[in-house]
Amino acid sequence: MTIPLKRWLVVGLALTAAFVVLGLSVARQPLTLDSQVANALHDVYTQPLGRVAQLGSDVLGPVLPFVLGTALLALALRQRRHTGLCVRLAVVLVLCRLTSVVFKPVFLRERPRDYPDLSYPSGHVTAVASTGFVLVLLCAWLWPRLVRRVAVVAAVAVVLSAACRVVLGVHWVSDTIGAVLAVTGVGLLSACALRLLPPGDGRSLDG
Repeated sequence: MTIPLKRWLVVGLALTAAFVVLGLSVARQPLTLDSQVANALHDVYTQPLGRVAQLGSDVLGPVLPFVLGTALLALALRQRRHTGLCVRLAVVLVLCRLTSVVFKPVFLRERPRDYPDLSYPSGHVTAVASTGFVLVLLCAWLWPRLVRRVAVVAAVAVVLSAACRVVLGVHWVSDTIGAVLAVTGVGLLSACALRLLPPGDGRSLDG
């Protein structure tokens, strides 16, 4: 059953609002959960687990949106009938990814340990979540049978990315939660605005 456009908009607005509220609430004082996890993982980033987390963070991070963007360009060039779809998906990808860049200076949250840049929301998790969100949209339009599998893989990738950043001590848990809220909220709103939701039947938006 297709979910109505208005419902997607309501969910998008609610998630975006939750992202802002969470950001305001943690900007000056970490949550109890944040402090407990940070204390439990203190200096773990210097240990073997930290090295594993660094490898995971190198893979599951800002490089992924660039890879997907290149794939969308290749698809648009190879199958011209999908050009409109690919352009719209690329716009959603950029808008979702920008949530980290735009909002970090708004909340000015410090990292759990000395580390460059601000903390909320996590840029790495934003990048992975943005890539996953747009991949799910792409499949919903062109390969509907793959949507569930891709969604599961995307969710696992987001969780792993978040875990790596927290283990490295460069993000609070709430930074990673905020990233998911921001990407999903902005993603839904922009997808609705660009006529990507509800998903189509596999035909190009230009058809």
